Amino acid sequence: MTKAEEQRLIRLAAAGDRDAAEAFIRAHQRSLYAYLYRLSGRTDVAEDVAQEAFVRVLTNLDRFDPRFRFSTWLFTIARRLFLNFREKRRPANGSETMGSWGSEAGRPEAGVARAEINVVARDALQRALMVLSLEQREVMILFHQQDWPIWLIAEHLGMPEGTVKSHLHRGRRRLREVLASTTNVPAEQTLEEAWL
Repeated sequence: MTKAEEQRLIRLAAAGDRDAAEAFIRAHQRSLYAYLYRLSGRTDVAEDVAQEAFVRVLTNLDRFDPRFRFSTWLFTIARRLFLNFREKRRPANGSETMGSWGSEAGRPEAGVARAEINVVARDALQRALMVLSLEQREVMILFHQQDWPIWLIAEHLGMPEGTVKSHLHRGRRRLREVLASTTNVPAEQTLEEAWL
């Protein structure tokens, strides 16, 4: 979505246009859910926080500053909601597999074995992510899954770029250690696909 189209949808949604709000949600729903799932490790938390984030965003569209990226604003709101949720409930760090969400299982050309490997890779990656500190996990997710640049992550998290780079370096090293100690970890290329 271009910035001009995004701005147009924001104006329409702020004026009460339900179709614009729906298009807006559809454009960001998958990436926000994936970010929150990787951050929390729980589908129920990711769904609840994403829903609440969209409610907050849609009711406060008039506060959005168009000089900035909308996704940064949305992710900041979602992050704060997640941190509040985490603080209030202190959920257990159980691991859930993502099942076939986002997998290639629905494609006719994809084999069952490939879909199974993808699920195993996602599960292994999620378990390994949950070992990281919250800061390392979030930096890894924003950089590798959401493709945010270092400067934007630093701005989003309110920390210097050097600190973001340190979290990224240490997080990668820790992920490699955890994944290496795990049996039946898929090949590195499969793990790269697991971020999607």
